[in-house]
Order: sequence, then structure tokens, then C-alpha cells
Amino acid sequence: ILTDHFMVIVLRDTLEKRGALGQIKARIRAEVFNALDDQSEPRPPLSRENLLINELIREYLEYNKYKYAASVLTAESGQPEVPLDRQFLAKELNIVEDANGKSVPLLYGILSHFLHGGKEESIQNTLPKVSLLNYPKQNLGKAPTERNQK
Repeated sequence: ILTDHFMVIVLRDTLEKRGALGQIKARIRAEVFNALDDQSEPRPPLSRENLLINELIREYLEYNKYKYAASVLTAESGQPEVPLDRQFLAKELNIVEDANGKSVPLLYGILSHFLHGGKEESIQNTLPKVSLLNYPKQNLGKAPTERNQK
């Protein structure tokens, strides 16, 4: 019994070091959610605002490789399985993207705009060009723990 317990500890530590343990736990949570989700209770229709917000969140989750969180969001919210076209989403939100901004989720540009007080706001009161000027490129796409260590 002691040997079995030791092997379980070694296996858990190995999976944790490889980053697989978190993925396994997330996958189990997603599967449990799907099993418990009551399909008999209809969801209210998505408002335009909720559809856009959910899509911004899904784009962010998928970009950061939070695929199980994204799948739970899609299942729970009733968001369409196929993501909205990014150009359509940017147009709906009155966002004009520069070439650099297209490589990251729209939420990064929106956050940058509001963190800097909307100084570059246009006369029409629309969101400015989405740019990466305020986000270090080496941190984008890395796990949040990696970003915080720098």
C-alpha cells in the first residue's frame, strides 16, 4: 500500500510539472458540467450585448489556451458553436484595428484604451485603433503565471 501511495504522489507531481494536471482537472470539470447541465430548461435568447460580450471572452479564452473554460462558456451561455467572424465583431464594436492589434484578442485593445484614459478617443466617440503599443509582445500568449514572473 505504501508503494502504491508513493507511485500516486510521483505520478501527480510529474503531471503537475508537465502542466497536464491542471488540464486534466479542467477537462473533468467541463465533463461534469456537461453531464449535469439540464437541457430540459430552455435558456433565454441571447441579447445582442451578451452575444458580443461572450464572443470577446471566448476569443480571449481561446487565445490563452483556456479551451475547457471556453467550451463551458459556449455550452452554458448558448453561444453559437462557431465563433463570430472577428471583422464582424470589430465592426459591431466600432473598433478600427491596426496591423499589430489583429494578432491579439480585441479585449487587449479595449483594455489598453480604458487603462490610458481614452486619450486617443476620436470625435465620433468610438473606440480608437487597437494597438499593441502598451502590451509587451513577449508576454502575450504566455500563461498568466509566466507573465507575472517578469
